[in-house]
Amino acid sequence: MHTLRIGEVARRTGVSTDLLRAWERRYGLLQPDRAEAGYRLYSEADVARVARMQELLRDGLAAAEAARQAGGEPEPAAPRRDADVRRLAEALARFDDTAAHEAFDRLLADFTGLAVLEQAVLPLLRELGERWERGEASVAEEHFASNLIRGRVLGLARGWDRGGGPRAVLACASGERHELGLIAFGIALRAHGWRVTYLGADTPPETLAVAVAAIAPAAVVVVALDRRRLEGDAEVLADVGRAAPLWIAGDADEALAERLGARLLDGGPIEAATAVVASG
Repeated sequence: MHTLRIGEVARRTGVSTDLLRAWERRYGLLQPDRAEAGYRLYSEADVARVARMQELLRDGLAAAEAARQAGGEPEPAAPRRDADVRRLAEALARFDDTAAHEAFDRLLADFTGLAVLEQAVLPLLRELGERWERGEASVAEEHFASNLIRGRVLGLARGWDRGGGPRAVLACASGERHELGLIAFGIALRAHGWRVTYLGADTPPETLAVAVAAIAPAAVVVVALDRRRLEGDAEVLADVGRAAPLWIAGDADEALAERLGARLLDGGPIEAATAVVASG
């Protein structure tokens, strides 16, 4: 029976009335009846669909895909994801720009950007790196894949400095050009409500110091895959660490972190972002 007003659905599910109306309008998730007075009445089945949609969103599905499954079309997204990851990997291996973008688009249609990073992009890049180390992937393939994925991942980062959350400044140490992991870290940090000021690859330490002085961020994260780059910037990085909470990642250890007055980040980008958020 349809007996619930939208406010009661909101109270029971924890979803705002505005968002419930948006899900109803965009995806047909809720299926209300009209009372004689003209207002909408919802059913227990509507409440169940909203609860299921929340579960699917927490699992990383995009809103449209979550609504489709919550509305009674339970075709699992995981097999499609795995197939699209394979298509993306195969397209990158044969330098097929169009097919690679199409596979990436299909992934984003089914999953949130963060889930695509965690479940597709980062594992694919790790596999590519391992193949390159074994001599099974060429430098050209690695460059093509990295540049294409970098462009797509930066697209996911658009607007990551908006909002009112804590701000983090992210930079690669001077001379360090491998930035995909740092971009993924920033997207994961943004998913926790943080704002990101991204200085990018090969950031001179003096440039980092100027930005930190101007912004007074809640965290500064510096990455280098060769510790000598961090050591070369050590004097300025130590000054930065006195001005704001400093984290270092990549080819670093606790001894270097202590020397710089920094904290060490390890693990993948998603886990590292969680560690920064948990620190306060």
